[in-house]
Amino acid sequence: MSRAIYFLSAFALTTAICLAAEWRQFRGPDGQGHTDAKELPLTWSEAENVRWKTAIPGRGWSSPVFDGDIVWMTTAVEDPLTGEALEKVQREKLTNDPLAKQMSLLGSVSLRAVSVDIKTGKLLSDIELLHIPNPPAIHDLNSYASPTPVLDGNLLLCHFGELGTACLDTYTGDVKWKKTLPSSHAVGAGSSPVIFGDLVICTCDGTDLQYVAALNKRTGEQVWKTNRPKMSGQNGDFHKSYCTPLLVEVAGKNQVIIPGAQWVVAYDPADGHEIWRVRYGDGFSNVPRPVIANNLVCVCTGFMQPQLIAIRMDGAGDVTSSHVAWKILKSVPTMPSPVVVGEEIYFVTDQGVATCANAVSGEIVWTKRLGGNYSASPLASAGRIYFSNREGETTVIRPGKQYEELASNKLDGQHMASPAVFENSLLLRTNTHLYRIGQ
Repeated sequence: MSRAIYFLSAFALTTAICLAAEWRQFRGPDGQGHTDAKELPLTWSEAENVRWKTAIPGRGWSSPVFDGDIVWMTTAVEDPLTGEALEKVQREKLTNDPLAKQMSLLGSVSLRAVSVDIKTGKLLSDIELLHIPNPPAIHDLNSYASPTPVLDGNLLLCHFGELGTACLDTYTGDVKWKKTLPSSHAVGAGSSPVIFGDLVICTCDGTDLQYVAALNKRTGEQVWKTNRPKMSGQNGDFHKSYCTPLLVEVAGKNQVIIPGAQWVVAYDPADGHEIWRVRYGDGFSNVPRPVIANNLVCVCTGFMQPQLIAIRMDGAGDVTSSHVAWKILKSVPTMPSPVVVGEEIYFVTDQGVATCANAVSGEIVWTKRLGGNYSASPLASAGRIYFSNREGETTVIRPGKQYEELASNKLDGQHMASPAVFENSLLLRTNTHLYRIGQ
């Protein structure tokens, strides 16, 4: 393992524009898909502007993170069932038992942290964090390593939902601690952790239990736990959620905003007490991370009847009737997060319909079908927005009140992970490789 030295830096709350030398969490240091890099590549292919391309073992949708010259990801190496064990499961899956149909065809899964030299693309380490026998089944679009880890100095905090949470010392390669946070996700985990001071905050919104927990990042000890608001209905499938928290500062006070099924709630990240909440009906399985626009937090409400709602963050208690500034009811994504540029908010549905809306009023400016299917969240750089789809294509547009496509680029494989930026190059993870794209 390369003995890289990482420099400790305070966690930047979401108002900061990210630096090109670090990308320590899902969607970058501001958590909202922004970069200040001004010379990112516009065009590329398998034969053009590929600085390096490195095969990543196993399967995982987590996005790359780094703070220095080494990039980290999680991955899952699956060990399929064979022989009599496979035949037994296949027979049981043919019964009418709905639980049997959720059985996995895996004997075990190894959840791992992988590092790559960001300058050369050399694979440096492949470290097992957790070994899970007979893992539960997951959705076909998910992986066992979908949540993006968060990097804090030499600590890499990796969350795999109900399968476990682990802390890796990136300097020594030692696993410092492991913790299990029970919650049945039904289709696999999706929420990435965030760091606040000495705490790592994890969303645990399953079909059986729904809560938010904060662990001591150095020891794994639980510091606080807060249950989610009471939900309507008895079907646990409509109570699950997969959203990554967003840390913000409002009037000098910290909030961590976490959408879930039926409710979005802001908590005090220090102790977990609730600050405000908004109910948006029957939405569930929320995936998109919130974004901030003009002192409003913009939240996607999940499946059923997807909405994008903007909320003033200065309230207390249930502010459903008083603090919702606007709603968008059409062409709202259930997986990719939005991105804000200036006074406009941009988003793309899972089926490839892109929308630009005024972030002050919620008024639609334009819509355009990009084509393809989308899971990854968009990236905004100087004068460009990058949308990457599951067919391996990235469409680059110019932000503005008129749709203007600048380029369309194709790589082999699928884009499930969201992009990262190092200096003036893109880090793009497909289902098989990590690419560094740059001139």
